[in-house]
Amino acid sequence: MEKIPLTRAGFEKLEAELRHFKSVERPAIIQAIAEARAHGDLSENAEYHSAKEKQSFIEGRIKELEGVISLADVIDPTKLSGTIKFGATVEIVDEDTDEEKTYQIVGEYEADIENGRLNVKSPLARALIGKDEGDSIEVRTPGGDRGYEILKVSYI
Repeated sequence: MEKIPLTRAGFEKLEAELRHFKSVERPAIIQAIAEARAHGDLSENAEYHSAKEKQSFIEGRIKELEGVISLADVIDPTKLSGTIKFGATVEIVDEDTDEEKTYQIVGEYEADIENGRLNVKSPLARALIGKDEGDSIEVRTPGGDRGYEILKVSYI
């Protein structure tokens, strides 16, 4: 199996989510199923079927989180330097609109574009990898080709 790169913060967030599902969500849904069973005929019991469906989701998410955590390769960006690689925080400017943006390149399980956490497998991240401050890149996006200049690279 291939290792899954994660930052320390991303790894800890996944571990916290797993603990929450195991210690809060799983016991709550077991209780809800028991209560729904007490209502009688299960074939027409909407509460029971809803609870079983939610239980299926919870168990699936627990398995997924356990799998990701077991394959995690936790990378500490503060120990890195040089050209852009996983964990780098990159300031770029759109060459057409002069709009500046800052992204940290992270693993797919911790990516959150709204909060500046860019999936390492995204087209923009792939174009940035291996580049340095002052370089220009071209990125093919669904909205067309975009040009960016790299203003700053840091590992924080």
